[in-house]
Amino acid sequence: MKFFPKKALRKLYNNTSLKHAEGGVSFSVKNRLSPASVQEITRVSINGLDVPSDRVTVARNAQPGFPLSQISPENPIDFPLGDLLTFYLGMESLSEGKHEIEVDFQTRPFGQLKLEVSDALNTGKHAPGALPRNVVDDHGEEIIQARQAFIKEHTGVDLEHIRSYSIDPHLTRGNIEHFTGVAQVPVGFAGPLLVNGQHAEGEFYVPLATSEGTLVASYNRGMKVLHRSGGIKCTVVGDSMQRAPVFIFKDALQARKFTDWLVEKMDDIKAVANATDPFISMKYVDYYLASKFAYLRFNFKTGDAAGMNMVGKATFAACNWILQNCDVVEIQRFFLEANFATDKKASMINMMRTRGKRVTAEAVVKRDVLLEVMDADTRLLYQHYKVATMGSILSGANNNGCHAANAISAIFIATGQDVANVSESSAGLLFCELTSDKDLYISITLPSLIVATCGGGTGLPTQKEALETLDCFGVGKVYKFAEIVAATVLAGEVSLAAAISSLDWVSSHEQFGRNDPGQDGNG
Repeated sequence: MKFFPKKALRKLYNNTSLKHAEGGVSFSVKNRLSPASVQEITRVSINGLDVPSDRVTVARNAQPGFPLSQISPENPIDFPLGDLLTFYLGMESLSEGKHEIEVDFQTRPFGQLKLEVSDALNTGKHAPGALPRNVVDDHGEEIIQARQAFIKEHTGVDLEHIRSYSIDPHLTRGNIEHFTGVAQVPVGFAGPLLVNGQHAEGEFYVPLATSEGTLVASYNRGMKVLHRSGGIKCTVVGDSMQRAPVFIFKDALQARKFTDWLVEKMDDIKAVANATDPFISMKYVDYYLASKFAYLRFNFKTGDAAGMNMVGKATFAACNWILQNCDVVEIQRFFLEANFATDKKASMINMMRTRGKRVTAEAVVKRDVLLEVMDADTRLLYQHYKVATMGSILSGANNNGCHAANAISAIFIATGQDVANVSESSAGLLFCELTSDKDLYISITLPSLIVATCGGGTGLPTQKEALETLDCFGVGKVYKFAEIVAATVLAGEVSLAAAISSLDWVSSHEQFGRNDPGQDGNG
């Protein structure tokens, strides 16, 4: 990349960053283009008036500011991708409205550049209809009540239940913006779930947060059958989290030469990525060439966190190093994510290559137990498995089982997982066969189960409690948790398949799962 058109250069500027600061005004730029170093800043002007250099200070990221004069070809500042430079100008206050900003700077390797943008002064005033915010403490009781009143004023609804909560709202910083209240989802426990895993061993009572009638009861029945059949064996067989950037070249030959170079430099790339976080470990990089594009999949282990933010940061650092050091071809453009990690989407590549934890749960369902508890025969379950697998192929489904998403979403809501990850976590591969005793061997493999026992929403008080009931909160517990989730899924497969095979499915929902308007609690 040797030339930046003005339109591309304007991407450096942070829109709405122009505001009054102590002793003057400030604005900021962020490197969204390519790694560089700033050799010198020769001119800063507002509305065509140059600001003297001795009245300009620059701060990099959250570091203390320094005089503009400290930047020189002998003392440049690195400006890698993602870095933020904030300019503080000692000058008179600006009027409301738009203002013209110009910055001339000398860079390496791109030479002299001129940034020219127009930005409106950010006064901090809320636009009409905007939700109330407090930039100092947006999780304080006063601003929360202001938002509740705002919603009532604009919708006519008094948030009687949403505004009732027992947690300290400040604990939700980093989990939610515009905190206004909580959603109270019913939680029931199913169990005991008997697990004979590598990491989960013993009986567990599983928290399920749902508003779907019969769901908890169904899992409870499946757990009973499997407990009396000897329990569920579980094994975590894979662990990998991805970020998938794409690099764009002049032609396919350049893309191929790039991947050849990439393979040679893999140790250097791995070192850069691993340096970003002590809890991350880069495993390898897959690459796939199509047209003039090189699609990469960076694969990491992320400890007990789900790790999307961690792998994003690590991959960004690795790509920054690649852009700075690749000297065999010219990289025309780069995007950190090319929809090839398929974040929040089910995909065949994750079925094959794993995303999150790859875990298998398996059991032998005793025929006499199934007949006694569920009034269903293992031979019918086996036949149903075969025709349902054909049906899943015909429909293009991502799972040939019955309803993995039910258990996964209910556990995710209860334990503070990222619920949107149900889209890929619910993918599954079910297998059944009859034994010589007419018992049923059944297994399910979840190839992209994304779970965490620390970070994200797992530390919120309610969700932490749910994890603690499983002894799955904190470091060193994520494989145990993954095995419990997979075992719960398998219990649900047995229960629903038995209900379908015994023609009990519809009647159970009619009896226990209806909550029609106008009916009382016994309806």
